[in-house]
This record gives sequence, structure tokens and C-alpha cells, in this order.
Amino acid sequence: MTKPNVLLIMVDQMRADCLSILDHPAVDTPNLDQLARTGTLFKNAYSATPSCVPARASLLTGMSQTSTGRVGYQDKVPWNYEHTLAGEFTKAGYHTQCVGKMHTYPARNLCGFHHVVLHDGYLHYNRFKHINVEVESYNYGGDDYLPWLKERAGSSADLNDLGLDCNASTVARPWHLPEAWHPTNWVVSESIDFLRRRDPSKPFFLKMSFVRPHPPFDPPQAFFDMYKDADLPDPAMGDWADINDLEKSGLDPTTSKGSVPKNRFKRAQAAYYALITHIDYQIGRFLMAMKEHGVLNNTVILFASDHGELLGDHHLFRKSLPYEGSANIPFILSDPGNVLKGKRNHEIEEVVEIRDIMPTLLDAAGVSIPKSVDGKSVLPLCSGANIKWRDYLHGEHAAGDTSHHYVTNGKEKYIWFSQTGEEQLFDLVNDPQEIVNLADAAEYSDRLTFWRGMLIKELAGREEGYTDGEQLIVGAKPKATLDHVFISEKTHP
Repeated sequence: MTKPNVLLIMVDQMRADCLSILDHPAVDTPNLDQLARTGTLFKNAYSATPSCVPARASLLTGMSQTSTGRVGYQDKVPWNYEHTLAGEFTKAGYHTQCVGKMHTYPARNLCGFHHVVLHDGYLHYNRFKHINVEVESYNYGGDDYLPWLKERAGSSADLNDLGLDCNASTVARPWHLPEAWHPTNWVVSESIDFLRRRDPSKPFFLKMSFVRPHPPFDPPQAFFDMYKDADLPDPAMGDWADINDLEKSGLDPTTSKGSVPKNRFKRAQAAYYALITHIDYQIGRFLMAMKEHGVLNNTVILFASDHGELLGDHHLFRKSLPYEGSANIPFILSDPGNVLKGKRNHEIEEVVEIRDIMPTLLDAAGVSIPKSVDGKSVLPLCSGANIKWRDYLHGEHAAGDTSHHYVTNGKEKYIWFSQTGEEQLFDLVNDPQEIVNLADAAEYSDRLTFWRGMLIKELAGREEGYTDGEQLIVGAKPKATLDHVFISEKTHP
């Protein structure tokens, strides 16, 4: 039997709820809806460590955050993993390519791909001229999109011409150049070119990886116009949220918290939704190209994001935190030609995670799954098989004073902030927006004790000293990267 092609569509910072098939009150995603209709939509998909670097490490290795050693965000730590998603496909005879964002180190690390056409967006360690003394600077090999853009828009064109910071999720303005020059269009154009010049004697694995809807919030005008005057939903606001913002943090365009001026926020919200619809239309463009090349019905497609965007929920912005806007991600496995013979237009409640992408896609292609993989193939779930699945997921993020751990089964979520000892407990079935913190409710004391025990079990033996095996220890110093990563670096330079 001919092996199927495999397409992984990756976006950056997209919330799980921003799909029209899930009845979002504003966002329109016709092509993603269609992918869900021809496959399975996972409603409780999470990013265990919701920021770019650790999430993508789990994506490309199939490993948990403790196995990758990336339990927070830290740049410039080399990636030395024996088994990668692309590497296994390459060894199995696939023609492999990534177009767009990788966010590895060094930036040109192929991670098993035959070829990478790279655009990671604005990376500070590559751009800061006063500290960048490495050979691999941004203008010397760290990006393929920017030189392409300069050829068209002029040598002075740059990623920050709009005046928007790469983390400015509270400000927005429309893209100022032709839509065809937007990085979202560029990723699809380069991916279509791969269909033209790929080796036709081999099946392909293509990772089509968008930087958006991660800031800057710069959608083309036509998409911004779809939302700028629309009736957009108000952010979720927990009874536990800080609503005072005495420091006026919301006035900082790159803030992670605070009360943002209403009109500024509404423009940012409109632009964020517009970027998602822009990506959706470009996915539609690529699906049409796949039809033209005769490969759509023999391609398994998985769509996911590395993490979400809080977008003002609880007066919070950006990512890293354990709340649904940040940690809950879209996850769709689509099979337009039904080559896997699974259920279609199917929704799954079991908790899945980014680590499950590698074993799922390898399983779909009939490629052996390395023993290093911690994730599980979701194909049995898609077929409706009655199997034992994970009981819960442990997530975390080292982030200074807001360092935290969470455990969830998709129905409840327990959060522990390791530096303050604060606990939160949410009933996700009846309170999916995490409005009411039940940690202090007497009737939920047993559930709080249960979930705290599960977290103690997960953290037993951790080098940071988060627990002695019987209780959680407040104030243990968090690490963004665990020691075994640096030991591996010395062993495999």
C-alpha cells in the first residue's frame, strides 16, 4: 500500500476557541471547519508548557517537557535530540521539508528535515546588535523571508516597519504592503513551490508553519475590515482577577497584564481574529493547490498551535500562564481522502497534548515510533476504539514570580503557583472560562486534596525541589531548562 503524504500545519499563539465550528461568536474559519468535518476535532488539547521553545521541542520530539528538559522559555540552548519527527520520516523514505517557523537553536538546525525555508519572526537574540556577536546574526542566514521581502519592498524594509513590537498583543494596525508579501502568504507560496519541486517518487512530510496570529497584529486590510466594526465578545473575567491595575501596566503595548484602553483593545482583538481568518484563507489556497497536484486525497493533515493567547482574559495577555486562553490549543486531525478509515466530523473529549503529534503522524504513515517518545498516537481515539487513555495532563512553566504547575483532565483544572503557594481549582465543565476559583470552597476540599496529590506525584524527585513527596514546597527556585539538557550538550556537542 502506498504510504500517505503527511501535512503538519502549525500556527503560533492561536486560542482553541477561535474556530467557527465551535460557535465562536465572531471568528470565521471556513477551511479549518472543513478540515474538522473530514476528521477529528480534539476539544481538550493542551500545550503542557505554553510558550514557543518548550512547546516546539515537544512537537519535534514527541517528548514531555521533563524529557526535553524545556520547562520554561530559554533561548540559545542547543537542540540535541536523537529522534525527531522529521528525522523519523526522513529515515522512512519521506521527502521532508519545513516552511516557516522552527524556533530551534541554532536557527538553521534541520532537526531531521531535508530542507528548511525559514522564517521565525523577530527573535531578540538574533536582532539585538549590541549583544549579538555571533556569526549567525539575523541578516546572515537566520531568516529566508526577510531577504525575500527586501527584494520586493526595498533594501530598507524590515519586520518592525509598522511600529509594532513582536510581543505587542495590545496594539494593532493593518499590513501596509501588498497582501501577497505578508509572511502568512509567503509561507503558503513557498509550500506550494515545494509541491512543484518535491521528489514525486517519495511520499512527503511537509511542516507548514506560520508565525501568526502571534504578534505583531498586522492583518491585511481586507481581513481587518471583517472585524473592526463587529460586535466582539468581552474577555473572560475571573472573580479572582486583578481588576485595579494600580501600576497602569495596561498602557504598556507589550504588557502581559493590566487594563488596556477600550478602543486600543478592541482594535487588537479585531486584528487577532483577522490574522486567524487570513491564515484560514491561505490554508484554503494551499488545499486548492494540493488538489491541483493530485495529492489532497492521499494526505493526512494535522492542524495545531504551539500555545494560545490570553487576549485580555482576566486582564492578562500573551501566553505562558495555565489558563485556557493560553494553554488550550486547537488540534484537528483531518483525513480528506479517508485513507485512515477513521470517523469523520468527530469530536473527542480526551486530553491530548503537543507531544501526541509525533506518534500520531508516524502511526498514520506506518512508521515506527521511537521509544524516546512520551506521547501517544490519537488514531485509536479517532476510530472510536475503547482504549485506556491518560487520566490527566501535567503542565508547567518556569516564569519568575508567576512560575506554576497545572494538572487537568479536561473537566477540572488545579493550578499551583510555586513561588507564592497560591492554589486555584476550576470546574471546566460548568465554568469553562475559569471565572470562579473553587480552591477555598469547603465542598471542593476533597477535589483540591486529590489534585494536589496528583501534582506531588508528578513533581517527586524533581531537581528544583518542588516537593518532598508529601507536600508542595513553596519558593523552590524554578529553572527554565533542566540540567540533563546541558549534560547532553556536553556529551553531544
